Amino acid sequence: MAKKTVRRKKMAAAPAAKKPRGPMSPRDQRTMDQLAGLAESVIVAADKRRDPHMDIPTRALSNVRFNSAKRFIEMGNKTNRRHLFNLSQAKSFMQTMLVASGTKQLIEQDKTTSIRGLYYLLKHSIEGTKEETFADQGECDPVIEDTEVLLSALREELHLYAQKKGDMVGELILEDRGDEIDCSRMGSGGYGIPSIVEPDVIRFKKCNAKFVLHVEKDTVWQRFNEDKFWRTHNCILTHGGGQPPRGVRRLLHRLHTELKLPIYCLLDNDPWGYYIYSVIKQGSINLAFESQRMAIPDAKYLGLRSIDLERCGLSESVKINLNDTDRKRAKQIANYPWFAKKKAWQKEIKQMLDNGFKLEVEALISRDISYVTEEYTPARLSEQDWLD
Repeated sequence: MAKKTVRRKKMAAAPAAKKPRGPMSPRDQRTMDQLAGLAESVIVAADKRRDPHMDIPTRALSNVRFNSAKRFIEMGNKTNRRHLFNLSQAKSFMQTMLVASGTKQLIEQDKTTSIRGLYYLLKHSIEGTKEETFADQGECDPVIEDTEVLLSALREELHLYAQKKGDMVGELILEDRGDEIDCSRMGSGGYGIPSIVEPDVIRFKKCNAKFVLHVEKDTVWQRFNEDKFWRTHNCILTHGGGQPPRGVRRLLHRLHTELKLPIYCLLDNDPWGYYIYSVIKQGSINLAFESQRMAIPDAKYLGLRSIDLERCGLSESVKINLNDTDRKRAKQIANYPWFAKKKAWQKEIKQMLDNGFKLEVEALISRDISYVTEEYTPARLSEQDWLD
């Protein structure tokens, strides 16, 4: 008789146990305490049979002021109260709690994710309904911003990162999550500045630089890097791909406050360049609640200037005519409280408007491919010819 073949069922492998995270950093513990406090406020209200609510600071120009003593923008005291039992506010209330729950999960697991990643982590259909927690990313992003300001925490403290945009090279050795990085040995690409640059992630180990030169765009940064400007002038060279992202601004702040390095900004001679300088120096409206960790009041505007077409002997062909939007934006910037009383800035903006044109830093190439690194910038630094 043939032997009966016994087929053994394959046992599914047991899921690997999640490795418990180590002790929390003081930063993570502080954020967890804030998240716990938010949850506790809802529980207390429910126990007392009261309508749970949260008071979210207003992120608008009307609730922002310039602190002349501190020399940066800060948020006022206006808030918007969001109730759970108000039909027009209930969804946004629950979305805020959902975002808080998602960030708590990230911190507990010692993981980070992108804004997009959090959106997918939280997106699902509410049980028993056809309602989605978030219709799309555009509905989720403002709630994340509300959660930041509600908890007085940077997005990065909630373990969320944004798209990397910005590079650094120069006389600095740092430690990035345990890996030692020598920023003077990064080749043509440089060290990509991450979104999360807090001290428990990025540690400065050795710095021989005398200052930081921040340029507006990667195209200009590449010229400075290729010409080894940072080595010749013993500095650190950064860019933010245009409007610098939060990680770049936070890193510049740390380089300035912790390493005592002056920050010089080489930006386009146009309203956008002026605005970028304003954000680096005084902070922004959206992040006014964190200006003390972002703004650099002592940052200097190195150029380009409205007199540079004539001063540098540039070709007329490099001029870019101002349009109506440029003119309107320039006048708005001239009225910013931190520029309004500065004669040098008023003269600069008026000169650009009178010229009727704007200039990009790349226009200096019309003189020579390395004119910006070998003549223009060294002369501005040597003569201390900058705007404050």
